[in-house]
Amino acid sequence: MPRRLPPLAALRAFEAAGRHLSFSKAGDELLISQSAVSHHIRTLEASLGVTLFRREVRAVSLTPDGARYLASVRPAFDLLVEGTDAVTRTAKATVRVNLLASFATHWLVPRLGRFRARHPGIELMLDPAIGLVDLETSDADLAIRYGQGNWPGIEARRLMDERIAPVASPALIVRGPAIAAPADLLGHEILFSYSRTLFEWDSWSRAAGLDLSTARRSLLHDYNIVLQAALDGQGVAIGRHRLVRDRLASGQLVQPLTLTVHAGIAWWLILPRRKPTRAAAAFVDWLAEEAAMDEFDSSVEAVL
Repeated sequence: MPRRLPPLAALRAFEAAGRHLSFSKAGDELLISQSAVSHHIRTLEASLGVTLFRREVRAVSLTPDGARYLASVRPAFDLLVEGTDAVTRTAKATVRVNLLASFATHWLVPRLGRFRARHPGIELMLDPAIGLVDLETSDADLAIRYGQGNWPGIEARRLMDERIAPVASPALIVRGPAIAAPADLLGHEILFSYSRTLFEWDSWSRAAGLDLSTARRSLLHDYNIVLQAALDGQGVAIGRHRLVRDRLASGQLVQPLTLTVHAGIAWWLILPRRKPTRAAAAFVDWLAEEAAMDEFDSSVEAVL
């Protein structure tokens, strides 16, 4: 007897709409119109003989039948994705990593020679991005992000802690005004990288007892741009120690104040719900080893 299955396109539309609880967001994900999603849902409801969604003026919600059906359909799609990954990605041995460009430039890339030596058959594809990525719908195998790890709906695994402190170019220090106390920072341009909360400067200034509300600010898009502006003497930036240690050691940047803050800030590894490919698992294991070996200088003062 042939298996009784609804149309696959209708099932995809139902799974996406049930996950987002939105026909329009499902359409965006599937690259079809909202009306096409609605048509697929009606087709599926007619095929099953049940109502899957309650249609309200500006929202949709699952009926009890819809919730039960989604609980079966989602794992089935996860298995399809996992099986497809096992065939295609294992054959190509490719790992796509979604990450901040600054982390790739200043921390990851200098270490990649060791990964290639251990896993010559695995190709890495680095995909720089700033915003959070939905790994359930993205082509990325994993993501690396920076912050305090409190992103709603995201399962983040701490990769390694970070410490922060203001840094500037020697030329700016010589030019002045002098920076001998936190309040002296108000005499300089404060350089920010993109963030919804500007949490780095907020965390450091709170530990220092400094009110930055009157500071001159330059909000720059990417941390690489912030570092370049600091190197050019355009202002004072927050130094992420894992990314700027070489610049500090070479004298290209200096840390004018001793206060170094942790405040729960870290680098985070984000993995999807699906089982990782062998290549992705190998990269994750290597990344954890490298992070464990990357120890801070114990002489650095920290406020935790």
